[in-house]
Amino acid sequence: MKIGIGCGVSPEKVVQSAGNAASPEIEIICYAKEGTELSAPEGVSLLYSAYPERALVEDLHAKKIDAAIRGSLPANETLKYLKSVYGVDRLERIALLETAAGQKFLFAPVGVDEGWTVAEKVSFVEDGRRLAKALGLPEKAVILSGGRLGDIGRHDAVDKTIRDAEEAAQISGAVHGEILIEDAAADAGVIIAPDGISGNLIFRTLVFLGGGTGHGALIVNIRDIFMDSSRASSGYEEIISLTARVVLENIR
Repeated sequence: MKIGIGCGVSPEKVVQSAGNAASPEIEIICYAKEGTELSAPEGVSLLYSAYPERALVEDLHAKKIDAAIRGSLPANETLKYLKSVYGVDRLERIALLETAAGQKFLFAPVGVDEGWTVAEKVSFVEDGRRLAKALGLPEKAVILSGGRLGDIGRHDAVDKTIRDAEEAAQISGAVHGEILIEDAAADAGVIIAPDGISGNLIFRTLVFLGGGTGHGALIVNIRDIFMDSSRASSGYEEIISLTARVVLENIR
């Protein structure tokens, strides 16, 4: 298979990770900006472009590569162009998170504009279960809300999150975990936050304050495999391995 990864900030780190992750079954193409001087290890090829984020997305769309990883390319430019090429007004992502204690689970939404409707929550559960199965995680899905059932009546906004979670859980066969994320993380492979704002806060708190790790996020509302990643990553071997498993399981 061929996997493309973007080389923006610290391109040497991306190329080194690609070399560590390459194998006879996985060819990795690093997309870098023209003028960058890099040396490709075995199993890795370099593609230079004035706009590497565009080249990466265009090659994915044209099926020249089996999957793409943002790598260290800038988020705004890359994801904006991805939306344009695939004709979507927003991107829906499911992230693979790991707590400081080593507990892994899939989590969504992670973007502030994602996951606000019952239908979106149900869709995240369905996509999350398929991804969990591919990754060997529990297929149990838990939908969180802004309070416990006993909190109904305390605030209209809280009441709505509880009603929406109950409805989404009933439709999808998931569990309404109320506000108890600590219980959900104990045995669920898929956890759905009440909305995009709380999801983004949970993600950032776990990864940037709580000693956890974000291993990348699969964009689930386009037809091809694109993995979003953080430029703050210490390395990219984990997300390359994750992407290869998604390709092999053919879950898109």
